[in-house]
Amino acid sequence: MLFALLVHGGPGGVASSLAALRFAETLLAEGHAISRVFFHGDGAAHGNAMLVTPPTETDLPARWQSLARQHGVELLACVGSATRRGVLDAREAARQGLPVSSLREGFELAGLGQLVDAALRCDRLVSFGG
Repeated sequence: MLFALLVHGGPGGVASSLAALRFAETLLAEGHAISRVFFHGDGAAHGNAMLVTPPTETDLPARWQSLARQHGVELLACVGSATRRGVLDAREAARQGLPVSSLREGFELAGLGQLVDAALRCDRLVSFGG
């Protein structure tokens, strides 16, 4: 089965974010596929390259990056949610007149149309948090 995931919770100690990651890992281990993970609202902070995770907590963004590299999963941060949280790719940073991007490697900024596209193309869209 082909899945898409929607993650609303941020990476800092939010149970729904960890649940989403564990769900994704379990799906892939059982032979399912994930086309996209769309991070919306506070979830867009997963894409922040400036985020530092304390050593006593799970580094969720790094684990999402690893999962994406290993399984070819797209990690998309909602452009509206991300920019409100200071997460900018090079193009958006230039558009805003800022000198540097802050988007974590492996993540892309995307509009809600990408979420709709994922929902239309997958067998199941599963939402976490919200």
